[in-house]
Amino acid sequence: MSIFYADISKNQLKNWNNLISDIKQTEIFSQYCKDADFYRVFKQIILSLLLGKEIILLDDDFSEDEIKRLTGNSISETEDILVNKQLESIESKEDLLHRLQKVSKEWRITLFTSGTTGLPKRVSHSFDSITRFVQKSKNHSSSIWGFAYNPTHMAGIQVFFQALLNGNPIVRLFGLSKEQIFESISDFAITNISATPTFYRLLLPESNQYPTVRRLTSGGEKFDEKTINALKQIFPNSKITNVYASTEAGTLLASNGNDFSIKSEFKGLIKIVENELVIHKSLMGNSDTFSNEWYHTGDMVEIVSQNPLNFRFISRKNEMINVGGYKVNPHEVEEAIREIDGVSDVRVFGKSNSVLGNIICSEIVKNNDSLDESLIRNQLQTKLQEFKIPRIIKFVDKISTTRTGKIKRN
Repeated sequence: MSIFYADISKNQLKNWNNLISDIKQTEIFSQYCKDADFYRVFKQIILSLLLGKEIILLDDDFSEDEIKRLTGNSISETEDILVNKQLESIESKEDLLHRLQKVSKEWRITLFTSGTTGLPKRVSHSFDSITRFVQKSKNHSSSIWGFAYNPTHMAGIQVFFQALLNGNPIVRLFGLSKEQIFESISDFAITNISATPTFYRLLLPESNQYPTVRRLTSGGEKFDEKTINALKQIFPNSKITNVYASTEAGTLLASNGNDFSIKSEFKGLIKIVENELVIHKSLMGNSDTFSNEWYHTGDMVEIVSQNPLNFRFISRKNEMINVGGYKVNPHEVEEAIREIDGVSDVRVFGKSNSVLGNIICSEIVKNNDSLDESLIRNQLQTKLQEFKIPRIIKFVDKISTTRTGKIKRN
């Protein structure tokens, strides 16, 4: 398979020969990568690996002010690096992959957290930590990846390395319409897709089936059963895996559903303290910058069983909404609303209120014109306590998402 990167929205097709030719013709490497073009982002990462130089990935919509606050300077103040002529010796995909097995120990990739609760946080990874969970084998050599993440964030980078180090094709799905996504899956016979639940819900409803897809991976948000069951119908040959990952640590946990357990190799390095997931600094990308031995993730869990220890994620600590002294989990409310026939997707969030502190609001995407506010309220009365039912219900065409493709909470 010759495809390395395909972007159906631009009618653009790149193969490994194009990639190697582009690398050999590049004269300047910029340590700071701020680009909306997926292929150029991928190419700059590969260049950084071959040169053994750190690369800092910036969202393409970061303002100059944000960049200065995050990095201490603007891109225009940084110096470009002349690309070494030895890169001209790369002649084939096999040569390139061989070179990538000998990445300098000094190499670093720097990312920024999504910044949903303030200024994004800077996190750096070595080659070993960023590729910790890459699986390389002949079984993975035939994979064709649908790329459904922002390429400058951890989840996207991990998909990129999984594909790159196995010599797999990468096909862009991020930012495309539902019709373009399914067209890409068919045209390129995509076998693997990794995405947020919000992305997967964009695909619903769908009456056709896509048998080439063998693996669906979800992460970043709670994966609701309604979406899982719908995906099983659309992709009948796929295995569905739910993962837990963070920018600071990468992928750490995987499950076939919403119940997680801790792998034996992580025993003593991942624990639950007061219903919050806590990670030892040795698992963090830039562990030398953590002053405390344990990193509190802010991810709240519910323990399902103690022996063996099984748990499920319920919410981010900072996402809980205080309504008149009661704590409301927006994920619980969203899940109840999604179960209503005619609801495609929903966003639940808090809005300041002088009496209650906050009131619950919701934005709903519907696929049935007969669905109205009174019908939703009537059904929620049987599922939720009164203080959890949204005071404001608004029908919208699209759910607001963050730079990482997750539901936007504020």
